[in-house]
Amino acid sequence: MNTLVSAYLEQHRDRFLQELFDYLRIPSVSSQSEHQPDIQRCAEWLQGALLKAGADLAEIFPTAGNPIVYGEKIISPQAPTVLVYGHYDVMPVDPLELWNTEPFEPVVRDGKIWGRGADDDKGQAFMHVKAVEALIATGQLRCNVKFMFEGEEEIGSGSLTTWCAEHKDMLVADVILVSDTSLLGMDTPSITCGLRGLAFVEVEATGPNRDLHSGLYGGAVVNPVNALCQMIGSLTDADGRITIPGFYDDVQEFSAAERTEINAAPFDEQAFVSAIGVREPRGEKGYTTLERKGIRPTLDVCGIWGGYTGEGAKTIIPSTAHAKVSMRLVAGQDFHKITRQFVEHMERIAPQYGVTVRCTPLHGGYPYVAPTDSAAYQAAARAMEDTFGKRPVPFYSGGSIPIISTFERTLGIKSILMGFGLDTDAIHSPNENYPLENFYRGIETIPLFYHYFAENHR
Repeated sequence: MNTLVSAYLEQHRDRFLQELFDYLRIPSVSSQSEHQPDIQRCAEWLQGALLKAGADLAEIFPTAGNPIVYGEKIISPQAPTVLVYGHYDVMPVDPLELWNTEPFEPVVRDGKIWGRGADDDKGQAFMHVKAVEALIATGQLRCNVKFMFEGEEEIGSGSLTTWCAEHKDMLVADVILVSDTSLLGMDTPSITCGLRGLAFVEVEATGPNRDLHSGLYGGAVVNPVNALCQMIGSLTDADGRITIPGFYDDVQEFSAAERTEINAAPFDEQAFVSAIGVREPRGEKGYTTLERKGIRPTLDVCGIWGGYTGEGAKTIIPSTAHAKVSMRLVAGQDFHKITRQFVEHMERIAPQYGVTVRCTPLHGGYPYVAPTDSAAYQAAARAMEDTFGKRPVPFYSGGSIPIISTFERTLGIKSILMGFGLDTDAIHSPNENYPLENFYRGIETIPLFYHYFAENHR
């Protein structure tokens, strides 16, 4: 790293931490209306932080929901432009009694910052503000930088999608840089370059017009619970393949070399199954556990119910049965198309002599893949290799961040997910934390990304 930048970071590290603490003290919970004033206060605090860091401008944009904070530092029309995305809203703290410290009074203990938002995403997003501050203060910034922070990520980013479409000209950039993901480990640096999409549907199977006596009617009518179970059981075959016609038509397959790279990530399969209390992993035939978790589509029942579930016996044939089905999607798949195929298939396989099926799509999102041969990915990889001492591995997460694919579809810009969290950080849970080492390592790594990205741009 440039010695001027290194010296600046070392000189101001204590101040950076105290400023982060001020940020974490604001209870910006987006899902609870009583915290609406805190959301506004947090946006205003972040606006001030951007100006203090040296941004040319920082504005708060009202939306139909929570405000969006935008800032920028433009050094040259010829320089590459990086758009930094993060979110300032946080999850609720319930159950409060399980916290060992006050959620909105951050403390450092055992080398970790404890408090709501310490990792997700205040701590990680704030690293970018401080890294750019260091570059500006030392005269080492070689990229234009734009900041876009929202207050609705934890409730679906509804306002940001519309706002991006309305401000496309302002948001023109070469890449979007995001720190809202995790490393495989401090000894195994990684860059998340794939996220699965999602299609989520609720199914209702309706039979007789009321619950029936199972003795008087049993064997003479279709039981909706039995029928729904049979239908769901048929959605995957003995090889773990999903049987919905056309489901795999658009799946982008990975090359042998890409699959080898994915499986190079350290992974203890025995520890994986032991930690969740099962005897062995199962899934689609022909793929490893890592591949099944990250680059293959899935179909899972998240909930199923119907009939009498109270104490004791009640001998009935239920009138209705219900299930919630989640389908994780991979590159190439369109969640609207998959949802339509699912609904049509369920209606087609329903018994035609006594059960009516109604499917209600609940929500969904597109998958996302970042190519590992892009200039931005290579800049991120070189930066992390410098600070971690080893080349990061590409990681394909099984989870979903729908707004990332929205950026690509709306703005036409790829994202680099260079996160510094750990699985042990307890995001969304009581006792959320973020190691001090990760916070400072992130601030050291981000300036290197700008250096290498500008170098590749020449």
